[in-house]
Amino acid sequence: MPFDRLRLKPAGTVALALLLCLPPFYLDAFWLRIGLFSLAAAIGAVGLSLLAGTAGQLSLGHAFFLAVGAYGYTALAGEPGPGLPPALAVVLAVLLAGAAGGLFSPVAARVRGIYLGVATLALVFLGHHLLLTADSVTGGFNGRSVPPLTLGGFAFAEDGRELVVLGVPFGAEERLWYLGLALFGITCFTARGLLRSRPGRALAALRDSETAAAVMGVDVARHRSAAFVVSSMYAGLAGVLLALAFRRVVPDYFSLALSVDYLAMIVIGGLGSVAGATAGAVFVTALPLLMTRYADQLPLVATPGSGDGAVGPTEAARYLYGAAIVLILLYAPDGLHGLARRVRGRLPGRHSPGSPSREPAGPPPSPSSPAARPKEHTP
Repeated sequence: MPFDRLRLKPAGTVALALLLCLPPFYLDAFWLRIGLFSLAAAIGAVGLSLLAGTAGQLSLGHAFFLAVGAYGYTALAGEPGPGLPPALAVVLAVLLAGAAGGLFSPVAARVRGIYLGVATLALVFLGHHLLLTADSVTGGFNGRSVPPLTLGGFAFAEDGRELVVLGVPFGAEERLWYLGLALFGITCFTARGLLRSRPGRALAALRDSETAAAVMGVDVARHRSAAFVVSSMYAGLAGVLLALAFRRVVPDYFSLALSVDYLAMIVIGGLGSVAGATAGAVFVTALPLLMTRYADQLPLVATPGSGDGAVGPTEAARYLYGAAIVLILLYAPDGLHGLARRVRGRLPGRHSPGSPSREPAGPPPSPSSPAARPKEHTP
C-alpha cells in the first residue's frame, strides 16, 4: 500500500504504540539491540523507498549519507569538536546530510535510472576515502566514540545513575528503544504527510511518466533534486540512531555492502510502502545477527572465528536474502507488503480491489417513486 493510502484507525494506532512500548520490560539487551538496529534501518529504508519507489530514482550511495549523519553527530557533539548540545547536534547532523544531498542534487536532476545509480556509487568510495584520511574529524581507521544523547538532563545511555521503571532496570538499550520509536514515528508521520501533499503527487507523476508530468506543469529537475535531498535527510537521521546504538563509528561499516543492504530492504519489503520498508529492514538487519547468535545450532553455518572454512553467519545471511530477492522478483514483484495485501484480500469476508461488491447498488425505490408504481396496461 503506498504511503498516501496508509491509514490506521485511531484505536489500532494506540494499540500498536502500546505494544511497541512493552519490549524493554520483557526482552533482554540482545533483542532490544536487534530492534534498535532494525528501527534505524527502517528510517533509512523509508527514505530510500521514497526516492526509488515514489520518485523512481535509483541510488547506490545511501551509505554515504548514513555516514554523514553518524559522523556529523559525533563530530559536532564530541571532543575534539565544538561540543554542541547533543540535541542540537542531531538536528545539525540531519541538516548536514541534507546539504550533502543538495550538493549532489544537480546530478540527480539530470540523470536517472542506472546512470544515477552509477553516479551515486562514486559517493560511497569518496566518502570511505574521506573517513579514512580525515583523522582529526573521523578518527581514521579506528573511528570515534559516540557521545551519548542527553535531553533535559536525561541521558539515553548508562550515566552511573540507576533508573528503574516498574521494577525493570533501564540501561542504555532500554532508553534508546524509546528514542528509536519516537524517531521512527516522526519518520512515518512526515513521509505520509509529504506523499499526500502536492509535491508527493508530483513525485508519483514523475515516476509514472516524466513526459506527462512535465505537460501537467511539474518541474522535473526541481522535484528530482528535492526527493534526493529529503531521502538524504532520512538517511542522516538513520545514521545518528545507528551511531547512538553502536556507541562507536568506524569507516568500514559505511561501505558499498551497506548500500546494497538498503536496496535489498526496499525490494524485499515493497517499493513505496512504510510497512514494506519496515518489514524489509527488519528482515535484512535481524537475519545476520540471529544467525550469528545461533550459528552453532544451524547446519552448514560456521560459528564466528572457528576458521574451519565453512560459510560464516554473515555470508549465509546474505545468501538467504539474495535468494529472497530473486523469489520476490519472480513471484511477488510488489514485495512482502503487496503479498500480505493479496493474502488479506482472499480471506473470508474480504474483497480484493476490482471484485464485484455484494452490497446493493442503491437504496430500494420508495413506494411513491415511478419505479415502484405498477405499469398501466392499455387495452
